[in-house]
This record gives sequence, C-alpha cells and structure tokens, in this order.
Amino acid sequence: MANARPIDPPTDPFASVPTPPPGNGRKPRMGGLPPGVSPDIYGPGGRREPAPAGPNALPPVAPVPQPWPMAEPQRHDAPPPPPDFGFQERSSEPPRPPAKRGGRLLPVLAIVLGVLVALAYLVPAVAMSGSVLRGTRVGGVDIGGMTVTEAADTLRDELAPKVELPLDVEVNGRKETIDSDEAGVELDVVGTIEQAPSGFPDPVEVWRALTGTTEIEPKVSVESAQLARTVESLAAKVDQKAREGRVVFKGTTPVSVAPRDGVVLDQEAAVKLISDGFLKPRATVSLPVKVDQPTTTPAAVKAAAATAAKAVSGPITLTRDGKQAQIPASVIAANLTFVSDGEGALEPRFDARKALSGIESQLIDAAQAPRDATYDVVGDRLKLVPARKGKGVDDKRLAADVAKALASGGSRTIPVELAVVAPRLTDSELRGLGIKEKVGSFTTQHPCCQNRVTNIHLMADAVDGHIVRPGETFSINGLVGERTAAKGYLPAGQIVAGKMEDGVGGGVSQFATTMYNAAYFGGFEDVEHLAHMYWISRYPPGREATVFWPTVDLKWKNDSEYGVLVKTSYTSTSITVTLWSTKRYDKVESVTSPKRNVVPVVREQDDSPDCKPTEGHEGFTIDVTRVISNDGAEVKRDTKTTVYRMEKLVTCVKPPSDDLE
Repeated sequence: MANARPIDPPTDPFASVPTPPPGNGRKPRMGGLPPGVSPDIYGPGGRREPAPAGPNALPPVAPVPQPWPMAEPQRHDAPPPPPDFGFQERSSEPPRPPAKRGGRLLPVLAIVLGVLVALAYLVPAVAMSGSVLRGTRVGGVDIGGMTVTEAADTLRDELAPKVELPLDVEVNGRKETIDSDEAGVELDVVGTIEQAPSGFPDPVEVWRALTGTTEIEPKVSVESAQLARTVESLAAKVDQKAREGRVVFKGTTPVSVAPRDGVVLDQEAAVKLISDGFLKPRATVSLPVKVDQPTTTPAAVKAAAATAAKAVSGPITLTRDGKQAQIPASVIAANLTFVSDGEGALEPRFDARKALSGIESQLIDAAQAPRDATYDVVGDRLKLVPARKGKGVDDKRLAADVAKALASGGSRTIPVELAVVAPRLTDSELRGLGIKEKVGSFTTQHPCCQNRVTNIHLMADAVDGHIVRPGETFSINGLVGERTAAKGYLPAGQIVAGKMEDGVGGGVSQFATTMYNAAYFGGFEDVEHLAHMYWISRYPPGREATVFWPTVDLKWKNDSEYGVLVKTSYTSTSITVTLWSTKRYDKVESVTSPKRNVVPVVREQDDSPDCKPTEGHEGFTIDVTRVISNDGAEVKRDTKTTVYRMEKLVTCVKPPSDDLE
C-alpha cells in the first residue's frame, strides 16, 4: 500500500492492569483476567508464548508475576468453554438447552421407593419367621402365628375331638353309626401341620398373611385293616345278596324258588367315603351299593323242578349179594339238593352218607361196619369206646349213581359196592370235644310190656352213643330214619288226624318227649318241635313233643363250643335220656303259667266195633318259660305257648243185640 505506514506494535491488554504488591498476605488474582476467564486460554502454564523474533517482531510480553505456584484443580466435569472474545470459531451445532433439576431426582426417588418396598416386606417377614404363617386355619381352627408345638397342641385339643365324633352312614335306606375307633381313624397332627407354611415367608406369603387367610385341609391317619374289617361287618348287616334259583322240598313236594337280583355294599368306595367323612362337618354319608346278580336262570329252575318231581316219584332200591334196601321218597327228598354248575344251570346233588344211616345195616353185617369213637357210661364216669375202620357202602359212588339216575330218568334200582370206610369221628377228635359231665337229663314213665315199649327201646338203642358236634343240629328222623317192621318196630297206638290209630312204630313220641326235656334243661337251642294235639297226662303240659315219619320231627341244636354225647337207658316202665358235655349254666328252670281258655271234657259212648276208648282231657292254653342263669344272674329266657284241644272221654259199649230171645 502506498499510504501505508508502519503498524504500531500491539498493545498488551493486560499491561495496564496493576499487579498487586507482594507480601500483602492475600492470594494474587489470576493475572488480572476478567471474571470467568481461565488462563488456560494461553496454553499450558497460563501464559502467552512469546512471538517469534524477526525484524518486525513485537517486543516480548512481560510475564505475569506469580507470587506462588497454583496447583491445577482436579476437575471431573468438562471445563467450561473459553470466553468468546470474537476470535473463536462458532460451532455449527445448535446450542444445548440447560439441564433440568428433575432429571437428578428420579433415580433418588427410585432408590427411596425400593428401600421402602424392601422394608415393607422384610419387617413383617422377620416378625412372622419361625412360626406358622399368620391367617392359617385348619378345619376352622386358627393356628396362625403359633409355633409348630403350639399348633400341634391346639389341633389335638380343638380339632381332634371334632374329627373323632361318630359318623352316621346310610346304605340302601338303612342307617348305621360308625365310631372313629371302629374305623381306625384319628387326626394326623404331624401330617396336617406339615402342610402349613412356616419358616421365613416369601413376599407372596407375607401378602397373603396380611390380607387374607390360608385354609389347610386336615389329614387323618387310617388303619386300613381296621377300617376294612368295619366295612365288612357293615356289609354283613346291609347286604341283600342275590338269591340263587333253587328247588327245595316241602315233605315230598318240590317247591321252586326263582332267582332274584340282590344289592350289596360297594366296599372299596365305602372305605374312601368313610375316611373322608371324618374330615368334614358331621353329616350322614350315603354309601354306594352294587347290583349282585344270581348265576342261575329261571329256565334252569324250571328244569330242576321237573327232575325233582321224578326223583320223589318212588323209592330207590339198593342191592348187594342178594340183599336189598330201599331209600324211600321222603329220604330222597330230605337228602337231594340242586346246586349251580357255574354256568347258570342246576344239577342234582345227593347226600348218600346221610341217606344210608337208617338202611346200611340191611346191606352189611354189623360186625363189618365201621364204628365211630364214643363213650360208655360206667357208674358216673365215661369210658372211651375206640373208633374202628370197617366195610360200608361206597357212599361217594352211590351219590354219583343216584344223581345220574335222577338226571337221566334211568333205572331206580342201583347195585352198590363196599369200600373200606373210615370212622367219621376218631378217638383224638372225641377227646377234644370237652365231653366230661352231665348237663341235662330227663325220665318219663310208661306202662309195662306193650308194643309201644318195644318201639321206644328200639329208638333209644339207635340214638345211644351218638355224638352231636358243636354247631350241629340233632334230628330224630334224620338219625333213626323210618320206623319199619324190617327194623323190628311193632304196631302201636298213635294219634293220626286227631284220632287214635295203630301204626308201625307207634309210641315213640314218648322217647321224643323225654329227649326234648333233656335238651331243654341242658340249655340247648330248640329248633323244631310239635306238641301233641291233646294233652297226655304222663307228660308235663307245654313241655312235650311228638314225631311222625317223615313230616313231624324233633330237632335241637348244639349251640355250645363242646360236643354232646347222647346216652339212653330204660327199664320196663321208664325211659331216660341223658346229655353229657361241659356245663355252661348253673341253673335252668321251667316256669309254668296257670291254665287258661279251659274247655271242659265232653263224655261220649261208642258202640262201634273198632271203638277205642280215650281218657278224655280238657282243652286249655298254657305258657312255659325257660329261665337260664349263670353265676347268680339271669342269662336268657324263652317262652313257649301251647294250645291243647279238648279230648273227648270215649267209653266203648257193647252194641245192643237184635236177638229177641
């Protein structure tokens, strides 16, 4: 430039700023910079670098005095931007908005909230730890907040009595009550408490404890075997099992019984329902039942009835080496049954052993026959009569032959074979029956030397020495069989259809009456007996029995746990029956009521050629009560009422003669 002149050296803008004098005890100001201006704008050391030397170089700038060194402060944030004196480049980015104060509060609030939540959980959790969770209930009993031991004691005191209350059940309309002991059920305290939350609770459990309840189902321990026995016993009471079709005999008349469905307890389901029922408020528990179906069919019953009718159409004749014996229709009926074949049909089954008891002696010699063990009475002591094997009719083969003949309608004459037959009662078995003393005895009187006395003695001999096992029923007709002339029975007077008639075997009702009284005072169970139509003065009123083949029988049951030995003895004017066993009772007495409804005797004369005189007795009704005592206390009593008809007093007179002379 033409008019240019030399440029004056630049003036130091800070040269005019006075420097504080040293030694005034204050920190010097930073080089006299304006407020907010950092000396770093000049580079390290906070001062400007001298300009390079040259012909036109500016004189060096005097250094700013530094009375003491300044340590650079530690800064964690980025340094603020240098002041803009007009010579810095401007950024192309838009300026940032200043930071808000709320941005720093959010993290703080989150931390505070987290701490509060943690405290809200931890404080109650610590308080609840070591005990059953609060709000826990078992069957309506609150055990929350208790220790395990306290909870166990509480459940035993408050819940166990509820669980162990009797339970009412209903089966097919019948109600029964079951005790917890019978069912083998009791509260399982340990198992129940193990279900309850305890220890250090988690957040969910704490919330549940603070806001609600925890319901726990109580547990019970069940003795399975005991409960099964109880259910079986209950089933025995309530079951109505299916009725199988069958054919039975009433005398010698076949009677058909149709099959019928039954209803039985579902025992498996009952066990579950009963055990569950003890856990709930007491209400009647309905137990399920199942249908029990019979195996036989109506068609099978009809076919069996036809076979039964053929079976009793006549006797069956048994033969052996020229000897023969007949099984009468009444014996066939008494020993013929029909059993299921498992496929719905009924097949005949014949008890040959019993059927032979009255006739086997006609086919074999007595010396060859087997003998059961028994006792003889010597004085007042018993003497063993040993058992022995012998020959007898092969009853198993005979049973099969008879059943085959009846089913096929074949010949009714059957040849029999002999076999070695073992006694039905051995010596050791007899000794184990406990027969040792008299338990009942009775004697009746009769006139001497009549046909009826022979018949009484024959029956006494047939019965003497017989053993009645525990639970067995004694039957005169079953043991003695039909009274026939072949067996030695004689014609004698007997009452038939209200009239006195002679018949083979007449008079044996006196033996039946004697035995009835022996069993009566022995305390044995009366199964079947029938009093005479008219009272006979030689018998005690209301305590007598008649028998008639095959329809009228005397039966009594040995309802003791001991065997009973029947011993008989007689004279020309008396008959005695004595029963030996083990005494069960101290005293058996008979109490007879006064007569009532008395009907006076009517007298009548009979001039008919076949007239038979009668004593004549009034008719009356009478009660007889048997009272059984033991150890001074009454054990039981039973009363029988007997109604006797009036018997006319008949006098036989000689009919008037037509002879006029």
